[in-house]
Amino acid sequence: MPDSGSLKISVVSSLGMIPVEGASVSVSYTGDPGAPLTELVTDSSGQTPTVELPAPPLELSLQPEPDAQPYSEYNISVTAEGYEPVLVSGSEILANELSLQPIRMNPLPDTEGGEDYVNIPAHTLFGDYPPKIPEEEIKPMDESGEIVLSRVVIPEYIIVHDGVPTDSTAQNYWVRYKDYIKNVASCEVYSTWPESALYANILVIMSFTLNRVYTEWYRNQGYNFTITSSTAYDQKWVYGRNIYENIDVLVDTVFANYLSRPGVRQPIFTSYCDGNRVTCKGLSQWGSKYLGDEGYSAIEIIRYYYGSDMFINTAEAISGVPSSFPGYDLGIGSSGEKVRQLQNQLNRIARNYPAIPTLTADGIYGPDTAEAVRVFQRVFNLPQTGVTDYATWYEISEIYVGVSRIAEPG
Repeated sequence: MPDSGSLKISVVSSLGMIPVEGASVSVSYTGDPGAPLTELVTDSSGQTPTVELPAPPLELSLQPEPDAQPYSEYNISVTAEGYEPVLVSGSEILANELSLQPIRMNPLPDTEGGEDYVNIPAHTLFGDYPPKIPEEEIKPMDESGEIVLSRVVIPEYIIVHDGVPTDSTAQNYWVRYKDYIKNVASCEVYSTWPESALYANILVIMSFTLNRVYTEWYRNQGYNFTITSSTAYDQKWVYGRNIYENIDVLVDTVFANYLSRPGVRQPIFTSYCDGNRVTCKGLSQWGSKYLGDEGYSAIEIIRYYYGSDMFINTAEAISGVPSSFPGYDLGIGSSGEKVRQLQNQLNRIARNYPAIPTLTADGIYGPDTAEAVRVFQRVFNLPQTGVTDYATWYEISEIYVGVSRIAEPG
C-alpha cells in the first residue's frame, strides 16, 4: 500500500451532545484486530489527533476495479470510564482523503453493559448490492382529503428503517438530515472524485430523499419511517459509518438544495445507479465521475442525465433551527441582533466544548467572536475562516439545538 489517507475520530455521549474527554482509542487493521497500529486519547472536544494510515493506490477509486478494493479497512476500539465500549469494524480509508469517524458511546447502566458494535459493510461501488427497483420520478399526490405539503422544507430528522420496508424486525434510527445525506454520499460514491461529480451526486441524493419526505411515501403505505437503507428501494445508509471531510463540507454548504422541473412542486425522485454493473434511467455514478473529469459542472452533469429542464432549487424553510441565516456573511465589523444570537449560541455550545472561548454577548463581531467561530469551525470540520458563512451559521444552529436538548431521539 504505497498511498495513505488520514483518520480523525470524534467521540460523544449518546445522551445529549456531550464530548467524551480522555477516551482511549485503538486503531488496527480489520484483518488483524489484535495488533494495534496506533493508540490515541480524545481531547476536551472528544476528538483524537489526525493520524495517517496506509491506503491502496488512489487510481483504484478512479475507475471500476471489480477485484481490487480501493480503500483499506480499520477497526476502531474505544473505551472510556463510565461508558460501554464501542467497536467499529471496517472503517474505510481512501488515499489522500481525510475520514471522519463518529463514535457515540452509551453511558453505563447500573448493571454491567455490553459492547456497542458497528459493522461497516463493503462500499456500494465495490460490494454486491441489489439494484434499485424502478420508480416514476414524479409521484401521484392524492389531494382529496389528505394533507399535502404546500412547500419543500428541510426536515430536522430522517427516520431510517435499516432494512427492506416489510422487515418489521429492522431497527428505525432517527438521523439528523445533514448527517443522513453525508452518510449516504459516503456510502454511494468515492470522495476522491471531482468536486462537480460529488456535488451532482449529493444533489441527486438530497432530491431523492426530499421526494420521500414531501410525498410521505412510506407513511402513506402505513409505515412509521421516512426511508429505508435498502438499495433495492432507496439508497445505502450505514449506522455509525465514517464520512469524508470533503463530502462533509460540501453537504454543509448545499444541504438546502434539491432538483426541480418547471411546474412540478415536489422534489424530483432522482433515480441513479453505478453505471458499471447496473444501468438505469437516471444518473450513472461512474459516468458522472468521468463527466467531472472532462470539466462538466454539477448542473451540466445533472442535465446530461435528466434533461435540460432540470434545475437546482432551494428549500423555503429549514426545520429545527432557532433562526434563519441573515442572508450575508457575518465577520469582523458586523453587529446587531443576529451577532448577539450567534454569541449566545456559541456560549451555550462552549459549556459542552470548552475549547471554544466564552464571549461577551454584546452584538459586536470583534476579534474574540471571530476566534470563537474559528475554534468552532476547527472542532466541527469546517474551513477555519473565523467568518460565519451559510454553512457555519447552520452548523452552529444545529449544534446549539443538539447541546440544548437533554437527549436526541433514538
